Amino acid sequence: MSTEPKAWEGVLAHIESRLVDGRIRPGDHLPAERALAADLGVARSSVREAIRVLEAMGLVRTQTGSGPSSGAIIVARPVGGMQALMRLQVAASGFPVADVVRTRLLLETAVAADLAERPSMIDLADASQLLDAMDDPARTPEEFLVLDAQFHLALADASGNTVVAAMMAGLRSSIEGYVLSGLDRIGDWEAMVARLRSEHRGVLEAIVAGDVDGARTRIHDHISGYYRDASPASSATRTVHHETR
Repeated sequence: MSTEPKAWEGVLAHIESRLVDGRIRPGDHLPAERALAADLGVARSSVREAIRVLEAMGLVRTQTGSGPSSGAIIVARPVGGMQALMRLQVAASGFPVADVVRTRLLLETAVAADLAERPSMIDLADASQLLDAMDDPARTPEEFLVLDAQFHLALADASGNTVVAAMMAGLRSSIEGYVLSGLDRIGDWEAMVARLRSEHRGVLEAIVAGDVDGARTRIHDHISGYYRDASPASSATRTVHHETR
């Protein structure tokens, strides 16, 4: 089987290198299909294929016609494409829960510490509103845990780090999957939900107070504690003493 790169992959590499070195920037149009094909010595079909891939990734948008807005343009924030790609990768690979939890711990402890370092510079309104929504006693366990996932994403969004936010959004389906699957292993949901509410508030309070070590520790213990209590006792992933929510 040939390992030779396909022509459209060469077009992708060409465009990527120009994004990296700043020769093309968000908002810029890509060269016309005919010109790009001639410059790279490839067929126009290869250029079209590369642009379709870039569009699916959320890096460019295309518009037909002959005006100034026609053709392929680099989008300003291709985060949505990164999220979509991560979700597909997670779905296709079926990542081990322990790996997802470890990744959460790496990302979310860093996010909590970063937020606590600059509490006056961040907007935690969304995160706070989600905590208020979780206080509703009429919430089913499933509804509560979905809001819980959104709370963690809101913290990542508040950090302003679009890469971290995209990674968290990409992991969301896996996070919700193992969190919800653990419901049957929680003997006393009322006690658990009270604990989770308290832990969420504690994380937010530490961030607002500028307590970097406290924010980091509280989010770590919160994530690892739920994983510990809601994971199957027979699972090998018990070796990971970290958890979610």
